[in-house]
Amino acid sequence: MHAETLRSVVVLGSTGSIGTQALDVIAANPGGFRASGLAAGGGRVELLAKQAADFSVDVVAVADADAVPALKEALAAHGVQPKVLGGPEGVAEVAAWPCEVVLNGITGALGLTSTLVALEAGRTLALANKESLIIGGPLVKRLAKPGQLLPVDSEHSALQQCLWASGPDGYDPARVKQLVVTASGGPFRGMKREEMSDVTPEMALAHPTWSMGPVITINSATLVNKGLEVIEAHLLFDLDFDRIEVVVHPQSIIHSMVEYVDGSTIAQASPPDMRLPIALALGHPERIPGAAPAIDWTRAHTWTFEPLDDVAFPSVALARHVGTEGGTSPAVYNAANEACLDAFLRGELPFLGIVDTVAKVVEEHTITPADSVEEVLAADAWARARAAELTAGQSG
Repeated sequence: MHAETLRSVVVLGSTGSIGTQALDVIAANPGGFRASGLAAGGGRVELLAKQAADFSVDVVAVADADAVPALKEALAAHGVQPKVLGGPEGVAEVAAWPCEVVLNGITGALGLTSTLVALEAGRTLALANKESLIIGGPLVKRLAKPGQLLPVDSEHSALQQCLWASGPDGYDPARVKQLVVTASGGPFRGMKREEMSDVTPEMALAHPTWSMGPVITINSATLVNKGLEVIEAHLLFDLDFDRIEVVVHPQSIIHSMVEYVDGSTIAQASPPDMRLPIALALGHPERIPGAAPAIDWTRAHTWTFEPLDDVAFPSVALARHVGTEGGTSPAVYNAANEACLDAFLRGELPFLGIVDTVAKVVEEHTITPADSVEEVLAADAWARARAAELTAGQSG
């Protein structure tokens, strides 16, 4: 990008996997981007302070208000004095900070408020926090203006790029037969359900192709992440669930595909590197030169595709069910999963118990419209509490 197009960016979740890679993209393009604000949970104060100093940001926030004194001390040690905010309201203030782009890399349902605040403030939203769209779909879609919401997930970034080819006058759903979302299959690809009964957290955290945080890595092992992505694709591209397919592609080179009504399929391919979709969302509609390494076409490549085993990995079918039900059902699916994932990491729930318990919570839930943040968060809280009740007494 050229100096005259310098774009101010706020990074939420700056100390996490997506946030640190977003800052890599910004650092590599000083003539194109400037980081003006950062926010994080508060567990990595030293890193947050270093980021604030390295990028000379105007404002920094921690969701944990108790971490503010430690953050101020760390910032002083780095010789910088940005505005410091604390608590969820502080993170929300950063989400509305004057800038061109807000990248929401906060993990889990906690990102919903920031998504809504950024959209309401009129910022372009580079959305890595898929959960906020999934649980607050009607709220998010009501606020988002055309072109304001740009996906950062590699799969949805790929779908968006493929859809740009749908016709000379832009995206037309009538030209699309189906979206094909690819999945690596995770560390347990090819295993039968009974073979996963003794899976440990260490085994589930060993993803074969991506380096990610623990939540998304475990979600990739259960394929809950792929279920969430199916719901996200439905909301982003306004296609029914029967026009969204999942296919297992272990090499993670084809990030997703669009099949058109005439029988043509367009795919987006690149080595697995999140800096590419991040750069695309930050720089849209421009492409950032050298954002990530390209495929080496001087080498031989073999790419394989196989159907998803819905018996071994029932999470995707369950996601289609809750997505079709709508209302607060997706919020319950997501919240119950987050609670079960935590129980699994603590050794209090077996691996197969994660999705089994989520299914029980979804079945018990009485669906209400997701017409307000309060309704969504109430469903979220109920699902977490119910999941905790169901997991009590179980062991990994």
